[in-house]
Amino acid sequence: MHALVWEGPRQMHLRETATPTPAPEEVLIRVAYSGICGSELGGYLGHNSLRKPPLVMGHEFSGEIVAVGAHAGAVKPGLAVGQRVTVNPLISPPWSKAALKGRHNLTLPRNIIGIHRPGSYAEYVAAPAQNVYPLPDHMSLEHAALTEPMGCALRAARLSGAAATDRVLITGLGPIGLLTLQVVKTFGVREIFATDTDADRRAMGEHFGAHVLNPKADNVAETIKADTQGDGVDAAIDAVGANATRRECIEAVTPGGRVVFTGLHEEESPIQANYIIRNEITIQGSFAYTPLDFEHAFAWLAQGRIEIDPWLLKAPLGEGGAMFEKLLSNPGPVAKILLVS
Repeated sequence: MHALVWEGPRQMHLRETATPTPAPEEVLIRVAYSGICGSELGGYLGHNSLRKPPLVMGHEFSGEIVAVGAHAGAVKPGLAVGQRVTVNPLISPPWSKAALKGRHNLTLPRNIIGIHRPGSYAEYVAAPAQNVYPLPDHMSLEHAALTEPMGCALRAARLSGAAATDRVLITGLGPIGLLTLQVVKTFGVREIFATDTDADRRAMGEHFGAHVLNPKADNVAETIKADTQGDGVDAAIDAVGANATRRECIEAVTPGGRVVFTGLHEEESPIQANYIIRNEITIQGSFAYTPLDFEHAFAWLAQGRIEIDPWLLKAPLGEGGAMFEKLLSNPGPVAKILLVS
């Protein structure tokens, strides 16, 4: 089969590789669409410690089952060749301590499709039957491929504790930020601030009614404090993971406020420890999603509760390297790129 192989910083090439053989409790999927994630952009640049070249990345995907392992039906009854599906790429041992606590995303060592095993930037990918979700007839394969980032957005929004009476800041209007904005809006939040350095992405945020700031031109924390009579926001969600955006979130929240870090751009950041202590600010990490978050994300997308179609771009798998470069330079009015296998 053809697969897009990451071979080092900014080195991604279409190669001939062996088609996977599904294990007895797995299925083989012909990939239809596979999204490019912000964490994969970091990996592409060599900034993500989890990803080691050579690697077939890709963990946000949809497709069609073409083969079913001998024991897959016992693991998840009803799976069959020809079904359109999406997959939860985070594989957790069901009896691990983290899983027993309902926090499957914190299982160590982690096993993630596209990081620890070959991913979906390929014509075919093998996946555990337990992690496979057949699509309802009315759900598109394009929307199904968004379930993974939607799960991340739902979890970050939930961990922020955002309620209808709160003010919320979201830094970064890439895919996770844009989806999180829609989630907190659905939660009933009416005062939403958002930031992005890209004009097209700022326009997307404005489309959803957010008060959008350009951090290159505006002092984010000062502007928010001025617009809220000095109070600041109740919760801030950083969907970038840069030193500057993490600091902006901390400085923008009210005393006693909550900050959620979900962006993974930079491994380490100096933060304002004394300021956090004196203002009793809660810092919360948000990594991926639990199976319940994933199922809720799947349901939201199947129900048509998320708007993203105007900003979806589809490109052939062979143009994957060029699409990574596009996202790193001047993506234009694009929220998500889906590679077509």
